[in-house]
Amino acid sequence: MAGKPEVELLLTWGANSYGQLGLGHKNDVLLPQAVEEFPVSLVSIRSITGGGGHSAVLTDTGELFVCGQNKVGQLGLNHTTDVTHFTFCAALTNRHVVQVACGWDFTVMLTGDGQVLSCGSNSFGQLGLPQKSCAVPQLIEALTEKIVHVAAGLRHALAATEGGQVFQWGTGMASQAKRAFPGKPVSLFLTAEEPCIVTGLENIKVKNVAAGSYHSVSLTDEGVLYVWGSNKHGQLASKEAFVAKPQKIEASVFSGERIDEVWSGWTHVVVQTETTKVFLWGRADYGQLGRSIQEGQVRELLDTFARHSYNIPFSLPCLKGASQIACGSEHNLAVLGSQCYSWGWNEHGMCGDGTETNVHSPKTIGALHSAKPVLIGCGAGHSMMLCRTTSQTLQT
Repeated sequence: MAGKPEVELLLTWGANSYGQLGLGHKNDVLLPQAVEEFPVSLVSIRSITGGGGHSAVLTDTGELFVCGQNKVGQLGLNHTTDVTHFTFCAALTNRHVVQVACGWDFTVMLTGDGQVLSCGSNSFGQLGLPQKSCAVPQLIEALTEKIVHVAAGLRHALAATEGGQVFQWGTGMASQAKRAFPGKPVSLFLTAEEPCIVTGLENIKVKNVAAGSYHSVSLTDEGVLYVWGSNKHGQLASKEAFVAKPQKIEASVFSGERIDEVWSGWTHVVVQTETTKVFLWGRADYGQLGRSIQEGQVRELLDTFARHSYNIPFSLPCLKGASQIACGSEHNLAVLGSQCYSWGWNEHGMCGDGTETNVHSPKTIGALHSAKPVLIGCGAGHSMMLCRTTSQTLQT
């Protein structure tokens, strides 16, 4: 007897104060729930991501669907009212969008022809545009080269060009840079309100970029990582409090292996190497690094551990072979085989275990039962997953 046919479900859970889960209400959700009416076939979804209080889903035809907080127009819908159901961004009808990056209160879109648009708040120059804010995606005309990858931090954004250069804009890091180096000139790219080339990456070719709250990460075509910005939580694997120009993280830190992928939360960084090992470092107090502390350890040992080791990337063996990883502000999702794991900050239920207790090591999300993950994505405090299942209701 043939088994039941599989269907796609888009599941969301976690913080929902602005309707960012697309469920039609604004209550936090502690267990994965299915989005009941998505405007197009779920089979067409190619990426899922989110920002401070909004979500963005991209299809294989380049259409963008958004929901959640919209106070400053970050959804690009030509109004500033929150939206609790996923809604097509009609302003992009003639654009084939291939990547979306969501900041705290702004959104950056990359098109198939290498152009970049943005919308939302521009209070810190994070849109790379002259106007104060905009509720419809506007082309960032200052980016004249073809762009291949974009990233959005709390109040800054990044773009990698086809030629391997990196542009940064938004003044999110500027005050920290000035405090770290009082009376000294600060690199232009740390204070620019329009795209400015990141100096110090001249002889390498960057292919991917990632952004934290106040730091930036770039990955070269040779699998080397460069970082700059705030190192307050050891997220740049450096001893400096603020890294003012791109600093290479030596391959020896990663057992001599090339880096294939990089992701960033607000204050922690995750990479996967060529042999699929996963390394994490940075802030750890919500469990976002996945290191569980055994009960009974003496306080002194714990304090020493906390002070000295989080700025050193370490491999988490249970994540080796992960096919996907996504970072929220202080929580993470990972797909291994047919299972989805979560760990880190869980105050709003974004780890999907039915509680609001932080999760200190990667755990499977039991409520998913036999649903198979296809795509995962995170906002600052919420989680999303496209899955395949034989049930419409997530039951066993």
